Amino acid sequence: MEVVEASQDVTASPGRLVKVERIAACLRAAEPAEVGIAVAFLSGELRQRQIGVSWATLRDAPAPAAAPALTLSEVDETFARVGGQAGPGSQGERRRLLADLFARATEVEQRFLQRLLGGELHQGALAGVMADAVARAAGVPAAEVRRALMLRGALGPVAQAALTGGTPALRAFSLEVGRPVQPMLAQPADSVETAMARVRPAAVEQKLDGARIQVHRSGGDVAVFTRTLDDITVRVPEIVEAALALPLRSAVLDGEAIALRPDGRPHPFQITASRVVSTRAVAGLRDSLPLTPFLFDVLHLDGEDLLARGGAERQAALEGVAPAGLLVPRVVTDDIAVAAEAFADAIARGHEGVVVKSLVAPYEAGRRGGGWRKVKPRHTLDLVVLAAEWGHGRRRGWLSNISLGARDPETGGFVMLGKTFKGMTDELLAWQTERFGQLAAEANDWSVTLRPEQVVEIAFDGVQHSSRYPGGVALRFARVLRYRSDKRPEDADTLATVRALYDASST
Repeated sequence: MEVVEASQDVTASPGRLVKVERIAACLRAAEPAEVGIAVAFLSGELRQRQIGVSWATLRDAPAPAAAPALTLSEVDETFARVGGQAGPGSQGERRRLLADLFARATEVEQRFLQRLLGGELHQGALAGVMADAVARAAGVPAAEVRRALMLRGALGPVAQAALTGGTPALRAFSLEVGRPVQPMLAQPADSVETAMARVRPAAVEQKLDGARIQVHRSGGDVAVFTRTLDDITVRVPEIVEAALALPLRSAVLDGEAIALRPDGRPHPFQITASRVVSTRAVAGLRDSLPLTPFLFDVLHLDGEDLLARGGAERQAALEGVAPAGLLVPRVVTDDIAVAAEAFADAIARGHEGVVVKSLVAPYEAGRRGGGWRKVKPRHTLDLVVLAAEWGHGRRRGWLSNISLGARDPETGGFVMLGKTFKGMTDELLAWQTERFGQLAAEANDWSVTLRPEQVVEIAFDGVQHSSRYPGGVALRFARVLRYRSDKRPEDADTLATVRALYDASST
């Protein structure tokens, strides 16, 4: 497959421009109907996302074919069939389908498919590189691709439109109620003062420790999506009912779902997260652990897109249809003392901190827009767990000491920043031992190397120089705050972010 050769070339190429040109050449050579598949595979993803294949299933491949014969469509169709298996005998049928596929693949194609299915195809073809490659392949402005991607939420259909219809086809994409878009994210700031220096006057909004939700309503139909665009509608009936009670015809709303204690304080994030992902006994969970929706933005309202409107205009539109009890608490001010008081109040109520938001900035879907600055009371990073060591003494039998990695966008890999065993309760140790068993790529008597998929939020006291680790920096007194199963590895913080923290502390 041309895609396999392109993947090898991209992996071997350290430069971004070389990666872009090589991927663009591959996309230009692809059949129009297979462009979306090629984009997904080169991004290290399946179009079906998850198809129920474990690492153990991939270990025993049949003898490889002597010559390449597979097409992208055939591989994609097989993945779809594998993912569609359910019920008694489904595991055996998955193995049979995969064995038939691998028997028709060459040795190099088998290795590619194993890495793709195992989540290990990290070759540096991240979203920004892929978007630029699509633009280069189609001969269209990169800004047009990014705009279409923002609205469509998936690069495959955007790439196919770009290569078959050019700029006019890209401009045909618009926000569609019922189809999620990538959420806008906030850039970190180390203090309220720093955030207000960038954005002032501003809305200082409580940063709730919940699960990000995007709520779509069209008439009597409601769909609820996560920050990773997964549909969780059937899991959150109380949020559906709250959306149906609003006095509007159609809307796309941004907010958080959070499980609250009887006193109004939030449960720990893991409790909210477990409720959001649970598909069993939803009615019972709703009674025992109800979710409360809080809204903080509106992207579309009654037939009108609001993405390009300023923050104050969008807030006014939101307040016109949502009762105060459904809105995230906020204060609008240009006074740093007032903002600091709002921050202290949010922390006292058990929340993460605040988000300082511009009153004039548009909604920058899929980006860490400069108009939003998040402030937390401690240094935290979202990192990826690369390996874990078996514990000793009281922790014997549990995977304990974890290796932490920051994302390197240039290589598509992860750079180790150190290890930690701090902040782990017995419950967390049990959870991570089970979870890491699912992610194991290699193992020996003392440690397990993991597929780099699990994101963890780490608190630390500072960043220091290190000659031991390849990135040249290491975290001081790192400790686990929580595992972020709502985030993907590509959402992890970058090595550049960590180095910037080190540079700031060194001046």
